[in-house]
Amino acid sequence: MTDLRFTTDHEWVRRDGDIAVVGITDYAQSCLGDVVYVELPSVGATVEKGGAAATVESVKAASEVYAPLDGEVVAVNDLLAGEPGHVNADPTGEGWFFKLKLSDPGQVDALMDEAAYKTLVESLA
Repeated sequence: MTDLRFTTDHEWVRRDGDIAVVGITDYAQSCLGDVVYVELPSVGATVEKGGAAATVESVKAASEVYAPLDGEVVAVNDLLAGEPGHVNADPTGEGWFFKLKLSDPGQVDALMDEAAYKTLVESLA
């Protein structure tokens, strides 16, 4: 088991106090194929749970990345601007998208744990 939590839109969250690191899951990146471009939110932007926060483009399609929680963007992964392939190579590590200062840290509790997310992904096969 990991310390990650998941959304039904295939984003992951790793919480550290009132900061949450956000990215897309391995399942999401594998469905997209080779990621060629990532558009990240601006630092200081306020995002709402379920709202579009970033865009990821692959050789197959462009997709929105939704904010899994309410908060303010406090950092973005500038590495992805020049090397978007990190999303494919290490989606839950160097392929993270942005960090949020959480408005309501309790929202994390409503996200799926790894076992529930695995069940969701298996139901999609």
